Amino acid sequence: MTGFGQDGPLASAAGHDINYIALGGALEMIGPAGQAPVFPVNLLGDFAGGGMMLVFGIVCAAYERERSGLGQVIDAAMIDGVAAILGPMFMAKTTGFWGPRGTNHLDGGAPFYNVYETADRKWISIGAIEPQFHAELYRRLGLAEPDGWETDGWAAEKDRLAEVFRARTRDEWCELLEGTDSCFAPVLSVPEMLTHPHTANAGDRCRHPRHHPGRARATAVTNPGHRQRPVPPRSALDHRRVGRLDQLKGPLWLIHSTSTRSTRPRCRWPTWGPATGTSTTATSSM
Repeated sequence: MTGFGQDGPLASAAGHDINYIALGGALEMIGPAGQAPVFPVNLLGDFAGGGMMLVFGIVCAAYERERSGLGQVIDAAMIDGVAAILGPMFMAKTTGFWGPRGTNHLDGGAPFYNVYETADRKWISIGAIEPQFHAELYRRLGLAEPDGWETDGWAAEKDRLAEVFRARTRDEWCELLEGTDSCFAPVLSVPEMLTHPHTANAGDRCRHPRHHPGRARATAVTNPGHRQRPVPPRSALDHRRVGRLDQLKGPLWLIHSTSTRSTRPRCRWPTWGPATGTSTTATSSM
């Protein structure tokens, strides 16, 4: 697994998560309007674009080996993983559905999908996008419901909701809204997550089984009726590569073809056509 990949001008350059998501287009999209981009710790590049994509590649290779007995070389670049995750955002940009940072319905621009401070200087989250959930939220708050998609009023409505939510503590808002169809959840710290009634079991799974031997869970399942095909010796395995498939449409195109050389997924990055709002595609090999 690499950051910038194994070829291209930056292949040998040092970098970290923040650099990969910056060059990959993700960092520019995160944060409030008119302010600096905000990086989500190192979750997006290292763990999502890197680790999870690597795990997915390993699972796919293991599945292929089970089916055909052929081996694969897994070559994951964090910047490619970030590009794959951004696929829906690329489409939203090309269609004009997504605007500048901090002005959209999922990036802090909308009042109904945001975080708000409470009276005890803690935070709550609201995600009431759909009309029925939006209506339920305002009904429980005792407020007149605005037209949620009229963006001209978003700033004023965020100020109104901020004032409302500052009037009570987080626990008081939990008592009123938690478990309802208001799409509400408190913003918890990790210690709080470990003791919350809903996430306590997930917290158990986060702890090391050595310290909680009675809580360890067995996840392996054996199927006695399954007959595994014999696997050829290692010298006979055909290592396969990942490349491009020009017949498909989308921001990241992958193909399965035979090769003896290790390569990584290749990206096709959309380039926006400012005059027409349409996009073309440019091959990148970062």
